[in-house]
Amino acid sequence: MNYQCFDLTIEDHIAHVVLNRPEKRNSMIPAFWDELPAVISEIEDHGGVRVVVISSTGPHFSSGMDTSVFGAGSEARPDDAVKHARQRGARFYQNVKRLQETFSCLEKCRVPVLAAIQGGAIGAGVDLATACDLRYATEEAFLTIFEINIGMTADVGTFPRITRLLPEGIVKEMAYTGRRLSAQEAKHYGIINEVYADQESMLAGVMDIAKEISRKAPLAVHGSKHIINYSRDHSTEDALDYIGIWNASMLQSDEIEEAMTAAAEKRDADFADLPPPQRKMKSSIND
Repeated sequence: MNYQCFDLTIEDHIAHVVLNRPEKRNSMIPAFWDELPAVISEIEDHGGVRVVVISSTGPHFSSGMDTSVFGAGSEARPDDAVKHARQRGARFYQNVKRLQETFSCLEKCRVPVLAAIQGGAIGAGVDLATACDLRYATEEAFLTIFEINIGMTADVGTFPRITRLLPEGIVKEMAYTGRRLSAQEAKHYGIINEVYADQESMLAGVMDIAKEISRKAPLAVHGSKHIINYSRDHSTEDALDYIGIWNASMLQSDEIEEAMTAAAEKRDADFADLPPPQRKMKSSIND
């Protein structure tokens, strides 16, 4: 499938998603918000993908939401103008929920998603990065909650995620002032896993990490991501109970035996891929 905002390649169990509008600093135009979930669906339907890498092109990872998104779908016929005005709040809410789901698809993706950040992750670029499982950056990279500079409160995913990744005081300082958090400072606080000298070395390093993940049992990696996310949002007692139930149904002795045998024989293990996701069937109105 061809995309306006992304290039997608799949090789050796790794899906590489590249933001491909460097001349526009990879701003998130209306097409972006529909295409990213479509890209992730295509990756999951592939079946053989075990890890996703998201990288970018040009001077910035992403300059954030394009202003054209604010007016998307807001046109009204003159005879509907009064009623359309009454619907403004509901329409805005529906649009924000759609935009939020675009980034949530990265958390819901069954395999790990790694972000490789060069230049700025600005505004919604922060939301994209924080929805990923792991984040890597070049030395000149930075994160900025830019919305405050244009009179907005960030609303498509910044605060629910970044407050779990950074100390509250740092988040509030960024949110209130719009200041840039450098890659080095971000690594210090743990939101960035590693900092690289340049984009070339970063991509090489991130791909090495992706390859390492791809050699692990996909069912176990999927379980780890699912349980880590569940544990983040639930009490310790609930998470302990859930992991017991999860392993009671999902633990595969054959995969454990294959992992141990492959390690002893110094070869790559022959693991089962994740099954294709079950999607809801679209029924006809006449069904």
